Amino acid sequence: MNETNLSLSTSYRLQPFLLLSKSVKGIANTKLIMDALNAPGVYVFTELYESPNVVQASTLPEVAPYYSLLEIFLYGTFKDYQDNVSQLPSLTENQVKKLKHLSIATLSETSQTLSYDLLQNYLNIPTVRELEDLIIDAFYQGIFTGKLDQRQGQLQVMRSMGRDLRPQQLDETMKALAAWSVSTSRLLGNMDAKIASLQDTIQANDQIHDEYDAKIEQLRRDIRANTNLKKMDISLDDSKKKGYNGEYASLDYNNERVKKR
Repeated sequence: MNETNLSLSTSYRLQPFLLLSKSVKGIANTKLIMDALNAPGVYVFTELYESPNVVQASTLPEVAPYYSLLEIFLYGTFKDYQDNVSQLPSLTENQVKKLKHLSIATLSETSQTLSYDLLQNYLNIPTVRELEDLIIDAFYQGIFTGKLDQRQGQLQVMRSMGRDLRPQQLDETMKALAAWSVSTSRLLGNMDAKIASLQDTIQANDQIHDEYDAKIEQLRRDIRANTNLKKMDISLDDSKKKGYNGEYASLDYNNERVKKR
């Protein structure tokens, strides 16, 4: 299951809880939150977290811990839960598994190669077999894709679902995007300058090529003209050798006739 299909699937499965959130008031939101967190296949909770009735109820002391738990499922990790376990509701076995799935997705954002030792310590999993079962289940759920390298003792994540950003992460992301935008604009400007320079070079080369062709053509015309002149000179020389000298040839012929008389 790719990320798009996962998002559509979990959004569809969250719909019943969103409908309930429109009518549920006050402390009853604690059960609504826990049921949504326990629901199979639901891994995205943004809409529920932002639901007006849930937000309003979160100010109640009885609901606040559940709202904090929902926030951890939104963009936190199992370690965040452990660090604040005394202030949060207890988790069911299914909720623990789900939060660990989401935690691996978060870890894969910084490194696609995750060692078994790291995962066991971070997720508080005592055995390799239990860890691999958890990972394989996450594969089936579509939380991430990858492969297990039992020889190297590591998980290679190829693609994972996107999670919601913490408020401070949003600012960092916006700054990173702004820096990327500036860098991209600078890069595009450099590329435009290089393209313009290349076009000028091509135009100059075309002009040089045209001038070269013109000179070659002129040289050919000059050669043809010189060749024709030489042919005319040769023709005149041959005529002189044979005695055909125009009017002088006619005069010599008349003189010969007088002598014979």
